[in-house]
Amino acid sequence: MLQNRRKFISTLAAAGAAIPFTSELKSYLPENKSGSFPLRLFSKPLDRFDFSFMCECVAGAGIGGFDLTVRPGGKVEPGDVETVLPKLADEAKKYDLSVDMMVTSILSATDPFTERILKSASASGIKHYRLGWFEYNMSRGVWESLEEHRSSLKGILELNRKYKIHGGYQNHSGSGVGAPVWDLHELLRSFPPEFIGSQYDVRHAMVEGANSWIIGIYLIAGHIRTLAIKDFTWATVNGKPQAVTVPLGEGMVDWDLFFKTVKELNISGPVTLHIEYPLLEKDEENLTLVKQQEIIIRKLKKDIDYLNNLLKKYQLA
Repeated sequence: MLQNRRKFISTLAAAGAAIPFTSELKSYLPENKSGSFPLRLFSKPLDRFDFSFMCECVAGAGIGGFDLTVRPGGKVEPGDVETVLPKLADEAKKYDLSVDMMVTSILSATDPFTERILKSASASGIKHYRLGWFEYNMSRGVWESLEEHRSSLKGILELNRKYKIHGGYQNHSGSGVGAPVWDLHELLRSFPPEFIGSQYDVRHAMVEGANSWIIGIYLIAGHIRTLAIKDFTWATVNGKPQAVTVPLGEGMVDWDLFFKTVKELNISGPVTLHIEYPLLEKDEENLTLVKQQEIIIRKLKKDIDYLNNLLKKYQLA
């Protein structure tokens, strides 16, 4: 039976809860885990460069490794995963970098590439990966769509268990599955979080619920195994409001409340930094690679320094 949202919130209110929530809610919290937040870079903004260049940028910025794109159009194409992924993982080690996270488009265990990707990733030392995104079929209905997608995840769960790897579903603003976060709870709640869970993205959660996002993170806390980090502000684009990603600390994400909540909920795991603003301006694209690299490292390091300061502030580092 699906949990009733209003009943859940009423339960919190009956307990005398306020935002931020009180210690009376310990029963809602996941088991305590070690405070470990290794920092990784979502590789997408650097994928067009040679991998050695990418490694130099990441190492120079003080980031510990990659959240590598292993999907169509990514750094590693699914059809090349057995040969290219181990090669890149080995090359990263030369720079003392880890390739222990990846971003995929996996949505089905029966897709011909799914098991190949997971098997190769596990053998290459990858522990966490991001799934693709499900869509709603409104002709079938919201709950019916979730039931269908839950069935797809059952097969993926078994492959994750087989290869000892965790699949995280990222909440993403918009009209797809996971945007409200409540539906992500319904999608995931029957699965063991050791193998299937959430890659929680506070930026997208706040776009969808500027004030109510904290309800969602409490609801799915037990399934959160990785964190996607980026900031945003609102802008008018072609006459319509649009969330625009900006460097950390320059936007609207309440980082203090977020990391305070992360600590209270005992959430830990790899942190993937998402750079979705230009690392190079148009007039910088024609500079030498050395100059481009200097600019990229400076921008990456600015975000990483901001993030590290927050982790230290809340004793999470």
